[in-house]
Amino acid sequence: MSDKITNHPHGVFCWSELCTSDWKNGKAFYTELFGWGADDQPIGDDLYYTMLQKQGDDVAAMYQMPVDQAQSDIPSHWLAYIAVDNIDSVAEQAKLLGAEIIAGPHDVMDAGRMVLLNEPGGALFALWQGNQHKGSKRLGELNTPYWHELATRNSEKSRAFYCQLLGWESEITPMENMDYTLFKVDGKPVAGMLEMTDEWPAEIPAHWMIYLAVDDCDSYALNAQQLGGEICVPPTDIPDVGRFSVITDPQGAVFSIITSTTDDIK
Repeated sequence: MSDKITNHPHGVFCWSELCTSDWKNGKAFYTELFGWGADDQPIGDDLYYTMLQKQGDDVAAMYQMPVDQAQSDIPSHWLAYIAVDNIDSVAEQAKLLGAEIIAGPHDVMDAGRMVLLNEPGGALFALWQGNQHKGSKRLGELNTPYWHELATRNSEKSRAFYCQLLGWESEITPMENMDYTLFKVDGKPVAGMLEMTDEWPAEIPAHWMIYLAVDDCDSYALNAQQLGGEICVPPTDIPDVGRFSVITDPQGAVFSIITSTTDDIK
């Protein structure tokens, strides 16, 4: 066995994983939209954990939703993982801060150790302590996860939870009709947060939104629609940030794309 790899820094989003109701067609949608390769790793009878790859490097993953979840009407969804140095101690701290442990902490073979959490505000996320797999081998590049944004109904409570749990710094930035929170690690932004207003449908829970960087938001949104996706928010400019769109894939999982005007992304 090789030596342990160099993990992503503590508190940085390191991995994105799609649980989908239709693995085969979901894989076709994403590989066509983002030009990803797919490495199907068997995990059961006709079941695979698919590594989605950019130029041969793992950038995200997907798998078929278990039957019991599908029968419980759980929608297809993306899950965001945050890197931590000691997952067991952080999981314990999360419980003390009011989070619910859904699964773990447990080892994922020799790849690493994970725990799935439901934080006090209701948003699901996961923690990852890498061993042989650090998570994404490419972060902040085109056609890879670029930004993560928490939509919460209590920003003050959420801010306190994540800053205490992960040591994040926070900075509140006034934006049109709202205050936007930047979460930072060592002074560098790693995530954002906005408060859900009464205009948000009551059935939409607090959640982490995954943004993938693209070089032309409009063309990717159009292509996603042609591939069977639905445009939830059409391409829209965010002053001094970029142009984004929110998309629902053909199986019902929601994600966003963004063309940044602040970073030179390649």
